[in-house]
Amino acid sequence: MEDYEPLMTVYTLLKPLFFRLDAERAHGIAIAALRLFPGRPAPSYPTLASRVAGIEFPSPLGLAAGFDKNAEVPDAILGLGFGFAEVGSITPLPQAGNPKPRLFRLAEDAAVINRMGFNNAGAGAAVLRLKARAGKPGVVGINVGANKDAADRIADYAAMARIMAPYATYLAVNVSSPNTPGLRALQDEGALTALLDAVIAARGPQGPPIFLKVAPDLERADIDAIARIAIDKALGALIVANTTISRPALRSAHAGESGGLSGAPLKGLALQRLRDFRQATGGAVPLIGVGGIASAEDAWARIRAGASLVQLYSAMVYEGPGIARRLLAGLAELMRRDGFSAIAEAVGSE
Repeated sequence: MEDYEPLMTVYTLLKPLFFRLDAERAHGIAIAALRLFPGRPAPSYPTLASRVAGIEFPSPLGLAAGFDKNAEVPDAILGLGFGFAEVGSITPLPQAGNPKPRLFRLAEDAAVINRMGFNNAGAGAAVLRLKARAGKPGVVGINVGANKDAADRIADYAAMARIMAPYATYLAVNVSSPNTPGLRALQDEGALTALLDAVIAARGPQGPPIFLKVAPDLERADIDAIARIAIDKALGALIVANTTISRPALRSAHAGESGGLSGAPLKGLALQRLRDFRQATGGAVPLIGVGGIASAEDAWARIRAGASLVQLYSAMVYEGPGIARRLLAGLAELMRRDGFSAIAEAVGSE
């Protein structure tokens, strides 16, 4: 029996209990469970492997940042079958984040609202864990942010690039969280140029590629400006997109909570933003599609729309830890159905 199957059994049995618990407490239990059930890599699908930003990805499916904020279980995430894991967001200094409650399940909408506020144990704690896994295989990206009370947030990002570069397969610069006041202003053209210049310098010439995570709540002029900067700075990829502050029609009692909305209601907006960035970049910068992906069909639609890679998170809350293996099997079948022999051939083919 594979290592992940006992975890699936435990999840199925305990899901009703988890959903009675506060969402953040249930998340802590999930992290603890992954320490006990590290799992093994999923079956290999050679047609799903690709090279993006100079990195060999065994599959296009990753777990988005926010799940493993403190880099506690990246290898267990890979053991669930994900082709890559993105840990963080991590800030230079530890910070408690926003007051609780700050994480809400919208079960009727297959969605989540969070206003966590970059709660994490800080760079020092993460480095100790990442050092311990040095030399292990697997693609592990590190998502970096700035402390809420930092006098110079650009300096915080530069510091994080310098600290984390030795341990990251790639660095993801998160300037699109809606839960740190003023953070999204760093997506403005002048501020973003200054920030990326600082991060690139701090990373060093031999450092890992830099990915930029953007918000879905952007105007066309913002998209065009970010695309120009991404091309000019030779970024490794754009991650499209973070959670949204918009509120489509929602049924849950938590619909009025402030924070970033993720999950199924974000799907249409995130897909449109992916298409917008594909058009704006002309395919010159790889794109990572994220937001509302819950099935192989959802992932396939992002790939056909221009995503070289895809990520999910909220769907695992509802579907459980077996979602990666199910989705990869489905993707392989969709590729066969549509006559593609390699995932790269399908990127942008819609």
